[in-house]
Amino acid sequence: MLTFEEKLAIIESFPQLTRNDVSLKRVNFHYEESLHDKKTVVYHLHPNGNGFVFAAFLKGYQKDDKGYVNIRDFSADELRKVVEASIQSLSVKREPAPKATSAAEQLEQTWVDKQNRTLLLQQEDSLWNVYHGMNLEASFESYVEAEQYLIEEGFSLQQ
Repeated sequence: MLTFEEKLAIIESFPQLTRNDVSLKRVNFHYEESLHDKKTVVYHLHPNGNGFVFAAFLKGYQKDDKGYVNIRDFSADELRKVVEASIQSLSVKREPAPKATSAAEQLEQTWVDKQNRTLLLQQEDSLWNVYHGMNLEASFESYVEAEQYLIEEGFSLQQ
């Protein structure tokens, strides 16, 4: 487990983060250029080694109900990776999940990349499926996960 000082040094190496000392010797780090209301990337980093990183838009992390992942036992590489991913996720504006106007209506969105290739994002029951033509490309449990995938693959929502 990294010490408090080691975690601080890693987090402070991100120049886009602003340090904010809070109660009980805990430290928060904010990303002021966030395109979301959420600006806190590191929450309550404590001298005992405990702390949290905002990961609500990230896949592959066990998060609490507020979207934070506990970094107590993270290695230096894991900590760098999650902080960098958190900053990146807050640098991308996300559209709110669309709402169906009736229970029978299926939601569909067309996403396009720079080469003008298109993917269809479609809500089917409780899943968000991404189609390339008639072929299922990927399937996700939430709109946020599907959107993150499409953005990472270089697609944007067709207006």
